[in-house]
Amino acid sequence: MNSNKGRGLFGLLCTLAVVGLFGYFGYDTLQKSRLITDENGVTSQEGGIKLGLDLAGGVSITYQAKEADPSAEDMSDTQYKLQQRVETYSSEAEVYQEGNNRINIDIPGVSDADQILLELGKPGSLQFFDESFQVVLEGTDVASATPAIYKNPQTGLNSYEVSLTFTEEGGRKFADVTRANAGKHIAIVYDNVMYSNPIVEKEITGGQASITGMSTYEEADRLAATIRIGSLSLELEELRSNVVGAKLGQEAIFTSLKAGAIGFGLVCVFMIAVYLIPGLAASVALCLYVALMLILLAAFEVTLTLPGIAGIILSIGMAVDANVIIFTRIKEEIGLGKTVKSAIKTGFAKALSAIIDGNVTTLIAAAVLYWRGSGTVKGFATTLAIGIVLSMVTALFITRFILNCLFELGLQDKKFYGVRKEKTAVNFLSKRMICFAVSGVLIAGGIVGMFLNRSAIGTAFNYGLDFMGGTSTSVTFHEEMSMERISGEVVPVVESITNSADTQTQKVAGTNEVIIKTRTLNVEERQALDAALVEHFGVDESLITAESISGAVSEEMKRDAIVATIIATIFMLLYIWVRFKDIRFAASAVIALVHDVLIVVACYALAKWSMGSTAIACLLTIVGYSINATIVIFDRIRENLKLKGARADLAEVVNLSITQTFTRSLNSSLTTFIMVLVLFIMGVSSIREFSLPLMAGIICGTYSSVCLAGALWYVMSVKKPKLTNE
Repeated sequence: MNSNKGRGLFGLLCTLAVVGLFGYFGYDTLQKSRLITDENGVTSQEGGIKLGLDLAGGVSITYQAKEADPSAEDMSDTQYKLQQRVETYSSEAEVYQEGNNRINIDIPGVSDADQILLELGKPGSLQFFDESFQVVLEGTDVASATPAIYKNPQTGLNSYEVSLTFTEEGGRKFADVTRANAGKHIAIVYDNVMYSNPIVEKEITGGQASITGMSTYEEADRLAATIRIGSLSLELEELRSNVVGAKLGQEAIFTSLKAGAIGFGLVCVFMIAVYLIPGLAASVALCLYVALMLILLAAFEVTLTLPGIAGIILSIGMAVDANVIIFTRIKEEIGLGKTVKSAIKTGFAKALSAIIDGNVTTLIAAAVLYWRGSGTVKGFATTLAIGIVLSMVTALFITRFILNCLFELGLQDKKFYGVRKEKTAVNFLSKRMICFAVSGVLIAGGIVGMFLNRSAIGTAFNYGLDFMGGTSTSVTFHEEMSMERISGEVVPVVESITNSADTQTQKVAGTNEVIIKTRTLNVEERQALDAALVEHFGVDESLITAESISGAVSEEMKRDAIVATIIATIFMLLYIWVRFKDIRFAASAVIALVHDVLIVVACYALAKWSMGSTAIACLLTIVGYSINATIVIFDRIRENLKLKGARADLAEVVNLSITQTFTRSLNSSLTTFIMVLVLFIMGVSSIREFSLPLMAGIICGTYSSVCLAGALWYVMSVKKPKLTNE
């Protein structure tokens, strides 16, 4: 065995050992993520990845306003502030209104309701008093309060304090108050109990202050929690708290994992069949990618829910896409007559810009969505960001290392890598007006569908429980019902009354109580549901209660999602403009992106798909997927423009570039589509609810990248003078 083969074998064995080691830890992480139910019916996790309320259950707490008839505005404001607060436990926590004076909080991944209540704080009235016992500040003037530890410079011991940040208006009021009360006390009173009475040393400006004098960190933490919860618009009191089970159940989770494994296996088979030795190298690297993804999700304590799974699917698609871009380049270089070794080196070098631009653009979107989004949006952004970074590392470094090892082992024949000859350019631009017309008709059809829906059902879309709210029915059965029995026996009875598939169920741990959430039911439907439950399961009708609940996605959260998407789009536009030095590339990419979103929205309207929180994740996934595919084509247009010079025929360049990247566009979309299709076929109804729009988005994203993006850039280029950002 020569030195090259020895080096290649050693490198390959080391890589397989690393993959095996991380694979073991990844599998162990997955095993620890399993749900364990004790003899009292309490479900918990040994460790691993934190699962969301839909996958693992958690704690459900109901608060009631002390005010008899609170205004809708105060209830909405309190709901939104509580949402911001409980996201410190999980970005997937849900807060929604129950009845006209109650607010319910569902926090996934935890099982100790008493501990949550202690940490969250007691909702009440917070006020700041001067020495004349006049109220000088309200709790609503405080934006945040956090415990802190600092070293006392005189004693060298740890001291504890609470750091306060006021709202803009509160900061101005606080400056006035401290200026007028320098040298005096200002008491912090919560629910008529004085928690702190610090002395004001001097006027405090800048909207920040600190309260010192606590003896332990726990004391500081409790005071901070008290101050935070005291900034609510309403005084609340705890009504009840329960540990609730997963919305989907163990069988649904197992089925989803099985579907994901099968889909991933099919992707690896496809890669090896199409790309041969490079496909084998990519499959090994992708195994490492999946293992690292599982480990990092646990390490960063990311709460995984269905929208988070959407982010993972997109990142796997992008990991495959990076490899497809590279392998297509290698085939082209071999077709030009280069040796395999030279083709590998050149292929990675030429693919680098497209991979970096595509992934960085999507990473920018993920960062903005995390920064400005909330709830589902933040969870989606977290999994997507982790996946993007991993996909670039595995594609650019791990795949390359494995490929070089296989080459040095003796797999050097061109037939193991594939040869791609230069193809005659297809005249895609000749069909551009037809494509523009088809897209216009589809978008217009969606608008018409929205108006028809508004006339028929009162809303533009078939909004689900997360948006519209509905009815929460609590039923106590004579025996404990497993989630599988609930899904297989109870849900069909419920849906026969509601005529809707949008049904959510949860068990209350340690009891026979099951919470059933449906669309809003009228009096007749509630009576019919009660009668059906009595008839089929023999439950005591007096133990059936029902309450109206609001959507978990509040108006403020919808606004946050829209604002985050708009800001992300602007940042992506700026990045593409800077990188391509031509605003027409940026404008074309954004128009194609908006087109994809509008088409999928049209599908929601025309097909009456249920639009809930998973719809937000679906649309965001499409944004990330679409922009990545478009950038690959634009990168090739940029390259061909440089090769052909100033006299290049733009139509010829665009057609050639789309032709050269067409196989990549098709194969990348197909691998991602396979993953989602298997989930759709094998998953439960809630899995299919977001798989179907994702499949539509993948098809639409491929279509817009191939048929619209390049055509839009061409139209702008021949109609207007060149606009550059030199």
